[in-house]
Amino acid sequence: MTRRFHSKRTPGSMGVFTLMSEAKAAASAEAGDPVVDLSVGTPDMPPPAEALDALRAAIEDPSAYKYCLRHGTMPLLTEAVAWYTRHYGLVDLDPATEALSLVGSQEGLAHLLMAVADPGDGVLMCDVGYACYLPAAHVAGVAPRFLPLRRDGSFLPDLAAAESAAAARSCKALLLNYPNNPTSAVADYGFWAEALAFCEEHDLLLINDNPYVAQVYSGDGLAASPLSLPGAKARTVELFSFAKSYQMGGCRLGFALGNADAIAALEAVKAPIDFNQFLGIQQMGIACLRLPQERLQVYTRMFCSRAAALTAALREHAGWATEMPKACMYVWTRLPDGFSDDTAFCLALVAATKVAVSPGSGFGPGGAGFVRFALVQPEDVLVEAARKVGAFLASPAADELRAADAAASAAAASSSAAAASGAGAAGANAAANGIGPGQQCEEVLAAL
Repeated sequence: MTRRFHSKRTPGSMGVFTLMSEAKAAASAEAGDPVVDLSVGTPDMPPPAEALDALRAAIEDPSAYKYCLRHGTMPLLTEAVAWYTRHYGLVDLDPATEALSLVGSQEGLAHLLMAVADPGDGVLMCDVGYACYLPAAHVAGVAPRFLPLRRDGSFLPDLAAAESAAAARSCKALLLNYPNNPTSAVADYGFWAEALAFCEEHDLLLINDNPYVAQVYSGDGLAASPLSLPGAKARTVELFSFAKSYQMGGCRLGFALGNADAIAALEAVKAPIDFNQFLGIQQMGIACLRLPQERLQVYTRMFCSRAAALTAALREHAGWATEMPKACMYVWTRLPDGFSDDTAFCLALVAATKVAVSPGSGFGPGGAGFVRFALVQPEDVLVEAARKVGAFLASPAADELRAADAAASAAAASSSAAAASGAGAAGANAAANGIGPGQQCEEVLAAL
């Protein structure tokens, strides 16, 4: 296909996700059991009954079908601020200037990058994160700068490392996502205080993409929120979504809270693009925000139970040691011993077993060698999927894949050794700091 009408901002294909979509379609066409799709993080339960009741009422209201300008979103934003104040104690948020309705947090994040950074500016992020972050940066024309991760397995960035300070130069924002997709990592208030201090030192906007705010497995289920820290409003925006906590993924509704200047910039960018979400869906959101936290804990306990069932079944039936997650609706794990190519593994797995999982490399360069299971099926289905994975690992097809991975790893090691012998200090510095100042997003996207 020609690219005559593709701008330089147009991302390429979604890479491994396009491959997985095609692989799932091919597996579905085969006779036998249906595909067990654990590759997409879309909840499998209906929204709360109160939300559905609100939608039914709105459907019968002719005024709900008009264009929804800013004033039309104020009931939702007022409720969002009340929800945040109730749970986090920040009492001086102004829904008129420090809150904004979003057509999902994904839309909000993409437009926020356009609003707060100019083409060529840098945005700090981890090298493993939600799959849309790199394409969104590409569309905004900003350059991702990867932060080194701590070596303790927490999947938190090491903000104290010298590389982090070096990477912050020429950057406008620090983009984080905790609780995290795909790793299910969580951040406590100690980390958020460190992140806020880092942003103050380097004059950055702190962005926390927070769709999993109510899906922490411990305590009351609510995640730590950086916006609630003293002084955080001066340089923090958090993005919230109804997709995960309220099972409303297809409804596309969210909201942003935080710094008034950044919120105003985001509103200005969105103004020529959308007229906000359908009022009936906003009424669903209002009904959800009024629910007690105990109702959301029912969903969270279910995902926790599913995670426990899957990790135990993978150990028992596949000999695959996987750690229990702390939050969200995913199990993130390294490939079993003997495998290194996560994309090849996932393609072979779905072809052989009709169990589809996500290759880790689709979530950034730091995800290579990992896979993500989405906990979007009942426990019995997850256990049966683990049995099929175990059968695959014991099959000749898996042995062939192990041999191919071993050969590829040996060739890559030989090539790296040759390249290292000719590399100077500048090359080592570029590798330490992620993407260099002159490197374009296309190079990262092409590698995924």
